[in-house]
Amino acid sequence: MATHNSSSDLNSDVTNGEEFEVHVFSSSSELLEKLHEKWNSGKEQPYPAMYSSVFGGITLDPAMMVIPIDDHMVHRGHGVFDTAIILDGYLYELDVHLDRFLRSASKAKISSPFPRSTLRTILIQLAAASKCRKGTLRYWLTAGPGNFLLSPAECPTPAFYAVVIKGDILQRKEGVKVITSNIPMKQPLFATMKNVNYLPNVLSIMEAEEKGAFASIWVDEEGYIAEGPNVNVAFITHDKELILPPFDKILCGCTALRLLELAPKLVEDERLKAVKIANLTLNEAKGMAEIMFVGSTLPVLPIIMWDDRPIGDGMVGELTMALSDLLWDDMVAGPETQRLPIPSSLLIPSY
Repeated sequence: MATHNSSSDLNSDVTNGEEFEVHVFSSSSELLEKLHEKWNSGKEQPYPAMYSSVFGGITLDPAMMVIPIDDHMVHRGHGVFDTAIILDGYLYELDVHLDRFLRSASKAKISSPFPRSTLRTILIQLAAASKCRKGTLRYWLTAGPGNFLLSPAECPTPAFYAVVIKGDILQRKEGVKVITSNIPMKQPLFATMKNVNYLPNVLSIMEAEEKGAFASIWVDEEGYIAEGPNVNVAFITHDKELILPPFDKILCGCTALRLLELAPKLVEDERLKAVKIANLTLNEAKGMAEIMFVGSTLPVLPIIMWDDRPIGDGMVGELTMALSDLLWDDMVAGPETQRLPIPSSLLIPSY
């Protein structure tokens, strides 16, 4: 079979392209009708609610869940974001994620159009309006719309967006394969803030998928283990010590921090010997008894093979699942400091 187009085929493509006519919408109502066609396909709506400070409220209409193209997050990547879990009608760890969100915004030199208390109230009301009981609540602060320049100096005001994304949140018990990423990782300034510049993250996970792996793991310029594309990595030594890499060059994961708070329970039960933050080389990491990803939607995902090399005995580790149980129990029945009930007066149970 030919692997190239003939000159006649190419000429035909050019001709067809020249004949293509771009439709000009005559009115906003005609455009809105076209947008509704996309979403009125009979499928369940994955995004039940969105908030935008641009129009100053919540919309339940997916056709209206848009942001201005001249927002500097769109064309300059000048924005930060964060995520909270919605599980059984509760928001899990909203406050710690919101605090990290504002720290990221400060590093990115983005001010908020609202005080923290108002941002929090908006997010709770959005979760309630969505009627979603399981999924994620994702939110962004941006330099705002205004122009297509590099500097945000002439943007009238920063923008705040948030959306609820339906999705099943399950405890992960199956093991996955990973690879060592060849994609350069972000510099510490950008890695330690949760900004929207995720091209390295996207390329690293695509690299893994192309090799039949779940995800990749970055190694920093000094040869130490860093993080996954959007998750932290944790290790169990053969002496039953839990080790996480330092957070000085990577994103400080809220779930990883919570794991560090909960893990001493296993030390008390004499199942773990110690809980540590320490650097590990690639060879040291691959020689660990157990390895896991740690992240909000997982919350723990066992890793059983790395670069085609089995981890431990190649099976999901007992201590990995014990740590997973600690986090999962915290998500479904933890203290009020971790779980915020979504106002029930606005919630409609799903059947």
